Formats: sequence, structure tokens, C-alpha cells
Amino acid sequence: MIIIQTLLGGITRLTGSGISITEWKPIMGALPPLNEQEWNTAFEGYKHTGQFKYLNSDFTLHDFKFIFFWEWFHRLWARLLGVVFIIGFIWFLAKKYFDRKMIQPFIILFLLGALQGLIGWVMVVSGLNDTHLYVDHIRLAIHFIAAMLLACYTLWFALQLLIPEEKRIPAKRLHNFTLALIVLLLTQLVYGAFMAGLKAAMSAPTWPTINGEWVPGALFSNSFINNNINVHFIHRSLASILFVLVAAWFIMTIKLSKTQPISLLKQTGLWPLVLVSLQVLLGILTVLNAPTIVVGKFGQYQVLAELHQLVAMFLLISLFVNLYVIKNS
Repeated sequence: MIIIQTLLGGITRLTGSGISITEWKPIMGALPPLNEQEWNTAFEGYKHTGQFKYLNSDFTLHDFKFIFFWEWFHRLWARLLGVVFIIGFIWFLAKKYFDRKMIQPFIILFLLGALQGLIGWVMVVSGLNDTHLYVDHIRLAIHFIAAMLLACYTLWFALQLLIPEEKRIPAKRLHNFTLALIVLLLTQLVYGAFMAGLKAAMSAPTWPTINGEWVPGALFSNSFINNNINVHFIHRSLASILFVLVAAWFIMTIKLSKTQPISLLKQTGLWPLVLVSLQVLLGILTVLNAPTIVVGKFGQYQVLAELHQLVAMFLLISLFVNLYVIKNS
């Protein structure tokens, strides 16, 4: 459900739907407008945003309903996540399926989920003004990384329940290497969110060079956070570094798995290399298809961008699984 929620967030961004709902009603907001008057009231709220005034001023109520749906569905799925969690927690607690060690992680999960909802609203607020066409790309990155940390914490908790301690492999050096890869990948995901928030793919829809340059000429005179070309360059560079490092990491896992008669690494070690290779390919295809973007339509570029985001999540998950399998001892 967390993965689906993140993908819905991607669709919301790609369709420009993120600031279509200008109010935050955690309970009553679960219901969409139910009659023409409520729809017109919601549309009037959107008309006060800079996105409507400078980008979508030709929108009809029908157009507004399309973008409203994706933001509403994104928020509805978040509510459903909370409902599934709470009902499941109460049910298993009543059945006495938990031991005391499991209660604290569940409380942390609940708090992380609630915090994610708050971060999402803070992000939306950044676009509810007369000047911005979209939400702030830095807040977008925080929202995305918070979602990934929530997913990874959930996964780590599950791995503690699913994988017996005796099946974990002690290898401190490889464990630290895996941890370093995760930190680098999270940095890359931050820049991927910057790319999305700044619409930076359109700034350089070329490969392997960036608009004919291997290194942007004004690299050190522009911001590494707010400049489209610099963000694009860093995102591409980190992708290449990650690919090489994951390949080196994979070779190390092969050597280690040979010393273990029955090793989970034989099942888990290959996935990061497969996924990072697919991710690089999808990144290239996404950038090259940026000129096909048509505002208000979900086409080839948007499909590739969503696949790019999905594989990024799977890559992060695969590294976290291996981080658990390879013990720091």
C-alpha cells in the first residue's frame, strides 16, 4: 500500500494535480464534492492559485475534476493506509499475536505515517499562492524521502519477523558497503525528486551529453539545488556512480556467498544489480521522451517516469533486504 501510495503521488505530480484541493480536512475530506454547488466551491478555491492563473486559466469544471480526482485519490489512499493499520493492530493485539517487543515499532510506524501526512500538507501549502505554478521541489523531496523511510522501516520490521537470525551472514565490511550504497541511493532519490519538482527533464532531453556538453559550462556558478541543468547533471552523475558501485558490490556478494553452504545472498544479491541496470535504462528513456510531454495528458513520458520511480523504490528495497541479510559483525 505504501508503494502504491508513492506511485499515486507520482501520478498526482505528473498530472499537475497536487494543489487542486486547497483545504486539508483529515476526516471530512475523505468525501469528494457531492453536488454542483460543492464542485463550484472547490473550483473557486483552485482559481486563487498561481497555477490556475498562469497555467490553467482555460480550465473548465470538467478539466478541474480530472486533476481533483488524482489528488483526492492520493489522500484517500493515505487514509485507507491508516485505517488498515489501526484495524489490523487492534485485531492482532486482541488476539494476542504480538509480544511486547513488537509494540514500540508499531507505535513508531503509526507516528511516521501521521508525520508523512503532515509533511504532505506542508508541501501542498507551498503551492497555494499567487506566484508558484507547482509545489516547492525541496518540500516535494522531503515528502518522497519520508515515504521511502516509512516503507523501509516497515520492511525492516517485517524482515526481523521473517528471517531467522541464523540465516543472516556476518560480514562487517560488506554490511558497511551496503549501508554506504543506501545513503548514496537516498541522495540520488533526493535529486530525482528535485528533477521531478523542477521539471528538469525538459531542460536537457538528450543523452549521453547534456545539451551537447559532458559537463555544464556554468556548473560552479549556479545552484546545485535550484538550477535545472546542475540538478540534471548531478542526477545523471550519481546514476553512473551507483551503477559501478553496485556492480562492485555484487562481485563481493558472489565471493562471500561461496563461503556459505546455504546463503540467502544467492537469492538476494543479484537483485540490486538487475534493478540498477533497469533503472539507468528507464532514466535514459524518460529523459529522451521529455519532449513528448503534453500538459494535461498522461502519455508515454508519464508512463516511463512512473516506471522509473517504481524501480527506484524496488532498488532501495533490495538494498535494505541485503543490509539485513548481511550482519554488521
